[in-house]
Amino acid sequence: NQLIEAGHTVVVIEHNMDVLKCAYWLIDLGPEGGDEGGHLVYEGVPEGIVGVKNSYTAMYLKPKLHLN
Repeated sequence: NQLIEAGHTVVVIEHNMDVLKCAYWLIDLGPEGGDEGGHLVYEGVPEGIVGVKNSYTAMYLKPKLHLN
């Protein structure tokens, strides 16, 4: 947070949902790995990913966001 407050950009490659839910912006690549991956599945705020049906990230992140 200190880096962000100082005006820096922080890029993190992460699979931990507790970290992802705090992100300002998500880029979800997939939907699978290897030959079946590497495609842009979603880009935007964490709350916006929950409506993306082919995102594994959405499936695991939704409960952490506590959306109604």
